[in-house]
Amino acid sequence: MQSFSNAVAELADKVSDSVVRISAGRRSGTGVVWSGDGLVVTAFHVVGRSEPPSIALGDGREFEAKVVGIDQYSDVALLKVDASGLSPLSLRSADHVRVGEFVLALANALGKKPSATSGIVAGARRMRGFWGAMIEDAVVTDAKLSQGYSGGPLVDASGRLVGMNVAYFAGRGVAVSVEALKETVEKLSRDGRVKKGFLGVAVEPIELPEELARSPDVGQGAGLLVRAVDPGSPARVAGVAMGDIILKLGEAQATDEYELHRALAADVVGKLVTLKVLRGEKATEFGVTPREVEG
Repeated sequence: MQSFSNAVAELADKVSDSVVRISAGRRSGTGVVWSGDGLVVTAFHVVGRSEPPSIALGDGREFEAKVVGIDQYSDVALLKVDASGLSPLSLRSADHVRVGEFVLALANALGKKPSATSGIVAGARRMRGFWGAMIEDAVVTDAKLSQGYSGGPLVDASGRLVGMNVAYFAGRGVAVSVEALKETVEKLSRDGRVKKGFLGVAVEPIELPEELARSPDVGQGAGLLVRAVDPGSPARVAGVAMGDIILKLGEAQATDEYELHRALAADVVGKLVTLKVLRGEKATEFGVTPREVEG
């Protein structure tokens, strides 16, 4: 037991230089050093939209941070400080993290030495958080996260980053996976935001009859039933009608709302893409140009 205890303490110490304090008015939380030249990732709900955030590094230095970009939808914010020589963590694909694997979560909301809590990986799944975020392939653990852990790192036994902690509810810790972080950071660095397409439809999942699912024109067992179409929306302009069943947007299947949201988060804004729907028992394709979600 003493060897295990020593190993965990050494792991926390190894990671601590990459854990920073985030302060934004009355908000506070934790951030993770993303790059040696001053990029830091944290949870959007830690920084909000109002107060300019400040960052305290593990060596005691404090900086006012520039907000490079935010994505409220995935609860990720990218900050930049005028500092160099920072210590980013090595990244590990969450796809290779096994259920039952040991993980360590760290926080530094008080600006002193980081605190830590541990647990095991309980699974990975898409989930909509009660705080409004949609987390793709969230890393779910049984690590108990107290206030201040939001935005902090979730690391494996080797100190590699597997996710960024964003919430604790129903006895489970929730972290944005490294894959989702990488994708979001790339878009925030380039555009300052994550563009999301808007079709203008209200949908609900629906199972398709086996005969239709097996037909070569359909080729999938579920789709999204269109319950309403907004006037003047891209979907209405394209010719989509209530009662249609959306099957694909571009090359992406739409068997549930998550898949459609993910397809609309790709680079489809302002571009003509194919929307495949089932109308009656006939597959039909429309050309639709999603516009960017306002706000």
